Amino acid sequence: MRAERQFLIFDADDTLWENNIYFEAAFEQFCDYLAHSSLNPAEVRNVLDEIEIVNTQLHGYGSRNFARNLSECYRRLSERDISDADLHTVMDFAHAILERPMELIDGVAETLRELAERHSLTLFTKGDAEEQRLKIDRSGLAPYFEHHAIVKEKNEQAYRKLADERGLNPVSTWMIGNSPKSDILPALSAGLGAVFVPHARTWVLEKTTLPDRHPRLTTVQSITHLRKLF
Repeated sequence: MRAERQFLIFDADDTLWENNIYFEAAFEQFCDYLAHSSLNPAEVRNVLDEIEIVNTQLHGYGSRNFARNLSECYRRLSERDISDADLHTVMDFAHAILERPMELIDGVAETLRELAERHSLTLFTKGDAEEQRLKIDRSGLAPYFEHHAIVKEKNEQAYRKLADERGLNPVSTWMIGNSPKSDILPALSAGLGAVFVPHARTWVLEKTTLPDRHPRLTTVQSITHLRKLF
């Protein structure tokens, strides 16, 4: 796309490493434990989505907050008397996510290594700050980034603030991520370019419709394609 030096901002979860698959696995454990007599997993998921839409605005993201959401969902749907042991079990499904091994998406390390040689890379992620820092450290990818930032929400204001603080020229700045809601649309609204890297297991609450055509939006099917793009 451009030979000159660019400012590339990368999302983390489900762009650089697997994340949502672990939340999905915890949800499957939750459904098995709940063993609802009439609601199927999709219907249970709808209830949990309603809870998460509200609670993410209050408490944010991450496995600890997911544990709170599962607990609330269990209280709402359980068909038997609820004990403290039940709630601890349900919350442990989410807490166990922190113990999962880091699984980089194919081609990420090689792509970042090459891009860091000719462009300025920033890691921009949302969620629990302590949890996200731990994942960054465990990923082994930190050396490729000149800067990283963790915010509660990635909206237009957050992108404008990041660009202002870093002195980024919007014309040569690109947000790269898998989430239409948090990575692509707010970056475009802030005047940045965006590269959409679809992930088959993107969290449903991060999905929304992208414009069919936009002069600063590009879609690639693999992160490795960024090596040619930039």
